[in-house]
Amino acid sequence: MDLFSVIQYVLFIVIVTVMVKPLGRYMERVFSRKRTVLDRLCLPLERIIYRITGVDPDAEMPGKEYATCFVLFGFVGTLLLYGILRMQQFLPWFFPQYHTTPLSPDLALNTAISFSTTTTWQAYAGENTMSYFSQMVGLCAQNFLAGAAGLAVGIAFIRGLSRQHSEALGNFWVDLTRSLLWILLPGALVGALLLVWQGVPMNFRQYTVATTLEDAQQVIPQGPVAALEIIKNLGTNGGGFFNANGAHPYENPTPLSNFIELLAIVLLPAALTNTFGRMVGQPRQGWLFYSVMLLLFGCGLTFVHHSEQRLDPHLAGVDFRNSRVQSGGNMEGKEVRFGISGSTLTAVVTSNTATGSYNSMHDSYTSLGGMVLLLNMLLGELVFGGLGTGLYAMVMTAAIAVFLAGLMIGRSPEYLGKKIGPAENKMIMLYALAAPLLILPLTAFALSTRAGLSGLATNGGPHGFTEILFTYTSCFANNGQTFAGLSVNTPFYNLTTTLAMMVGRFGLAIPALGYSCLIGNSSDSFTYLRGLPDSLFANAGRAELSSCVGHRSRTGTTALRKIKRLEFTSHARPTPYQAPFTA
Repeated sequence: MDLFSVIQYVLFIVIVTVMVKPLGRYMERVFSRKRTVLDRLCLPLERIIYRITGVDPDAEMPGKEYATCFVLFGFVGTLLLYGILRMQQFLPWFFPQYHTTPLSPDLALNTAISFSTTTTWQAYAGENTMSYFSQMVGLCAQNFLAGAAGLAVGIAFIRGLSRQHSEALGNFWVDLTRSLLWILLPGALVGALLLVWQGVPMNFRQYTVATTLEDAQQVIPQGPVAALEIIKNLGTNGGGFFNANGAHPYENPTPLSNFIELLAIVLLPAALTNTFGRMVGQPRQGWLFYSVMLLLFGCGLTFVHHSEQRLDPHLAGVDFRNSRVQSGGNMEGKEVRFGISGSTLTAVVTSNTATGSYNSMHDSYTSLGGMVLLLNMLLGELVFGGLGTGLYAMVMTAAIAVFLAGLMIGRSPEYLGKKIGPAENKMIMLYALAAPLLILPLTAFALSTRAGLSGLATNGGPHGFTEILFTYTSCFANNGQTFAGLSVNTPFYNLTTTLAMMVGRFGLAIPALGYSCLIGNSSDSFTYLRGLPDSLFANAGRAELSSCVGHRSRTGTTALRKIKRLEFTSHARPTPYQAPFTA
């Protein structure tokens, strides 16, 4: 690994780590409705929105109502976007001489659901299909709205874990509004200005026709690229303005713009770990999650870089060494301005964060490199993950581990001091089984039908199998990137990938909210100790207390530690630190 690659990787990790705490604290204050630096600008807008929509910001919703609002919001957004796409030829900024790809009903439906679920799976070339109106009013708006909805669900999930004896998870419309006004809009404004500074265009001009040195005519697309480019990364969406996505020089012109876009992808999901720790009252839990994410991220980065930089054994006579005159390594499908390190960092970041904003062709990666990207998505993108969704992916994975550990040692599993009962276990299992129950049948269906196999235009055999598996995994993970060797603009793939995207969005969010609601309706184990005799809280009575709650159980250990910390005497009953438990 060369010095430039090491510096880029270390600098990226350091900046993300440094920003986790301030951004996490800021988001905790935003969603706890505490004072922030943007209140003077955002509060008046928030009040106007509530007055127009009739939302009561003080009313909270139980888990079912919150989930229902989330699903209905996505459904309405899909319908509106579908209407815009089907009617785009009658709307402004449509150039029929350049926008030649027809938006068939199945392609329009696939695209609408793709953007409303933050998948941004693209079975079309943006510059040849979408008008400026569709890009801005349709796709760009959905990037904001769908990203904000995902963040709202993530905050509601955390809120449920932090509460006791409460089925309320907050107000979806309040969380959505605050996600937009306090988080995404300010971040997108700053980020778009930085990208324009780096050379990303932001205009509504007609496409430019240039004459090359060979007297050939070349069409150079224009458009409001910067506005879509920043929110596709900040909202962990990933759909590009152009067909080449982040490899196009108008979307990603310099190594610095590439670095800025990668930071936009990771910063908010990483900071949510700190927000989680603050909201549940256990900051160390947040740092533990971030440490696990960072460890897995570093392992993936190391494996992919090593695989892409090493000499290909089938090309033993080719000089693959890195030098001042060549990037070295496997440069097929990669941009020279990014090299191995810039391409590798982008591939690992985007495959971990539900953001298909690639800047190289993953179909050209080595076997190990492509395997790591596929594995990142199969793991549920728990390393940083999507905006809001990544945090509950990590917590639900931890809950699975706690559940299995409880089975092995014969105890009731607990997390954050709360017991995980049968109802909670059902939500965990629904979450865990959703991926294999959808991805594997869809892959088998595509491999066993003529309609599925017809999409293998360039590769067959094991690599063709991987392309199909990668496609459904990417759609289920709401990621959107592809191996690009599969022709997917067919009714078969448009409809089957649509199913995968919907289940990946709502089929995971609903069990996660259900689990959070059930945990929030329970109580801390220590709450049950209220009402015990005074003698149990004396030094001499600790053995009796231990025998009551189990000296080896987490309940007994937690209770004894709290009693010791509060230094109770035999004549003083402890003051409960939470609301009293009522059966």
